[in-house]
Order: sequence, then C-alpha cells, then structure tokens
Amino acid sequence: MAEEKTEDDLLFREIDEDLRHDEFHKLWQAYGKYALAGAVALVLGVAGFKGWQSYDMSAREALGVRFQSAADLVTAGKTDEALKTFSEIAEDGGGYQMLARFNQARIYARQGDSAGATAAYRALAGDGAVDSLYRDLAVILGAYQELNDPGADLPALAKRLEPLRAETSPWRYSAREISALLARRSGDRGKAKELYQGLANDARAPQGVRARAQEMLSIIGR
Repeated sequence: MAEEKTEDDLLFREIDEDLRHDEFHKLWQAYGKYALAGAVALVLGVAGFKGWQSYDMSAREALGVRFQSAADLVTAGKTDEALKTFSEIAEDGGGYQMLARFNQARIYARQGDSAGATAAYRALAGDGAVDSLYRDLAVILGAYQELNDPGADLPALAKRLEPLRAETSPWRYSAREISALLARRSGDRGKAKELYQGLANDARAPQGVRARAQEMLSIIGR
C-alpha cells in the first residue's frame, strides 16, 4: 500500500526547502534525502590494493541492497520487519549506519513510541562520531518528538535548540518554530510572538513554516 504521509515527512520536506538557501544544500542532497528514499550515494575512500577495493565496493553494494530492502518494507507498511533490518545495519556499521539509525528513530515515531524515538534521536545527537550537521538534525527531530511529551523538560529542550536558531544554522527555521511552540507552552507569550513574527516576516523561510507562523500569530494575537 502507499506510504502514509506523516508530520515527520512534512518536516523533512520543509528542512529540504530550508537548505536550498544554505551552503549545506549539496550535503543534504547527497545524504539527507536518501534517508527517506532508501538509497545512498557512497563516496569511496582511497583504496590500497585493487583487489581490496573491489571487495570493499561489493560489500558496500550488498549493504546498500539491505538498506533498500528495509526502506521497501517501510513503504509496504511492514515496520516491525523494517526496524529489525535497520537495527542490524546499524550494528554492522559501514556507510549506512547513521542513516539506519535515523530510520530506526522515525519508525519508532510512526509506531507511536515517542519515548523510543526521543531516545534514538538523543543517542544520535550525542554521538561524536556523527557529523555535526546530522547531530543537529537529530536535536531538531528529537525536539519535535518531545513537544508531544507532557513530562518533557522544556527549559532543557529550549537550551538545546538555542544554538540551532542562529542565522548560520541550516536548521534555524525549524529550531525557531519549535522554540516558539515551547515558549507558548511555557506561558511566555511575548517570546512566542517575537519568534513567530520573525518567521512570518522572513521571505527565505519555508512556505509551510511562514504559513503556520501567521496562523499562530492570529491565534495568540499580534
């Protein structure tokens, strides 16, 4: 059956639109979108012996086939099987390890396991072996999950998002929108209005983010 679109999918789409205006766009094109589509463009390092290079390429291709099969299982709605395959890929390592871990977290979210998704994203965010661009993405996606947790530590969450709101951050619009939601939930109406107004007035912000900011301003009042 066709894959159901979720709020998580919409967030990824808006992040991609955001990155079209940022120097990190090429990096996102190379890796980020493929976390959703189920394919990865691998860049091979300098190989020693030609025979080892051939073996290494074959191993990577085989891992890519496994990753694609897991993505196909998600599309088919077989999330438990997909989760098992992604878990195995994450444990095996290789070029797909990080992407498999992101997909694990997304499956937890789709299954309604907010705690599992949050824990998975926090593990990615705290992993120094993961590129900082993707650690920050994990912070964004983890925060998105915590928004629905009534027991979430809102001040701690806002603090983790603060550096990602900077103009130099490729995740700035998502970070600002989530921060505005947190401010409103915490009762800080003034800060929420300031953040929403900034998003609504920013012509570079993704259209979906700007539209929601305008809607929220009409709700809380200008």
